[in-house]
Amino acid sequence: MEPKIHPAATVTNIKSLIPFVLEMESGLYASWSELFKIQCRASLVIDHLSPRPSSSSGSNKETDKDKADKDKETQPDDSWDRLDAIMLQWIYATISNDLLHTILKPNTTAYDAWKTLEVLAGQLANVGSPVDNDRLVLQLIAGLNEQYEGIATILQQQDSLPNFYEARSKVMLVESRKAEQALLMA
Repeated sequence: MEPKIHPAATVTNIKSLIPFVLEMESGLYASWSELFKIQCRASLVIDHLSPRPSSSSGSNKETDKDKADKDKETQPDDSWDRLDAIMLQWIYATISNDLLHTILKPNTTAYDAWKTLEVLAGQLANVGSPVDNDRLVLQLIAGLNEQYEGIATILQQQDSLPNFYEARSKVMLVESRKAEQALLMA
């Protein structure tokens, strides 16, 4: 049986889902963090924005065999460390170089980076500002490249903008279709 691919590993362009770069001066922290959390929930990695669960089982008298067995159990294709690295890539790809150099540290986790950005949020212009649906949809559309011009036009020409989840779903359908077409062409 083929191993299942974790949804987070299938995201090929995080910038199409979080279509702007978080900058210290931009005042878009609330929008960025909301889009990021939505992506994490959709990709089943929202738990990485919390501290890593403890792997201790209450007993400190673990034998070498127990440790080896536990290591085998914790090495599925969607292991914590791999998913955490993917999330770090998402964070680093969607923030400015200034913020990147501020939070970049050896052996950090996605949670560490997330909390550091949250602490820095006090310095960002719109902390606590509500993010309305139209702003989210417009940010999504603005981040699409020319490959997605058709869906961007369709979304913009509706009488009223769709809700964010509907717009995101339509973009993801187009992205899936393009990926399938690329596979057929190969």
